Amino acid sequence: MAIEANKVVTLSYKLTDHNSGEKIEETTPENPMVFLFGAGGLVPEFEINIQGKNIGDTFKFTILAENAYGAENVNDIVKIPIDSFLNEDGEIEDEFVFVGANLPMSDNEGNEMEGTVLSITKDFIEMDFSHPLAGTDLSFEGEVLGIREATAEELNHGHVHGEGGHQH
Repeated sequence: MAIEANKVVTLSYKLTDHNSGEKIEETTPENPMVFLFGAGGLVPEFEINIQGKNIGDTFKFTILAENAYGAENVNDIVKIPIDSFLNEDGEIEDEFVFVGANLPMSDNEGNEMEGTVLSITKDFIEMDFSHPLAGTDLSFEGEVLGIREATAEELNHGHVHGEGGHQH
């Protein structure tokens, strides 16, 4: 059985920064990545590179930043008034809000996003809402561990259920 739309795929892989070689993420056969192929949850070029592979096949490919999470964008850097981060006592909780922290935020319309704190002043906190891998060329190397038919429920929900997948 080959990887194609509506199949549940199990992979182990190592993701590195193509330019620096720095490891970004690694899954293992004991803790693999399990996903519904073609459901739109992955970078499209990732799926293009593994489509048609079979159990036991290995893969090695690079996805340029513009085809992954895009280039870094200065428009994604925002200064937010410090008041938005103060607790009931009018203080910043230093264990959560610090330079380098990734914080869950929402905009005025309730859209959730994650931002990285770049700097903190007495008036503003500067945050970058770019994807953490924006501007990074990604290299993947791994192996296909399993392929199976998706269940009707998985197809209906658009994600994997059970072991390695989403639990309701």
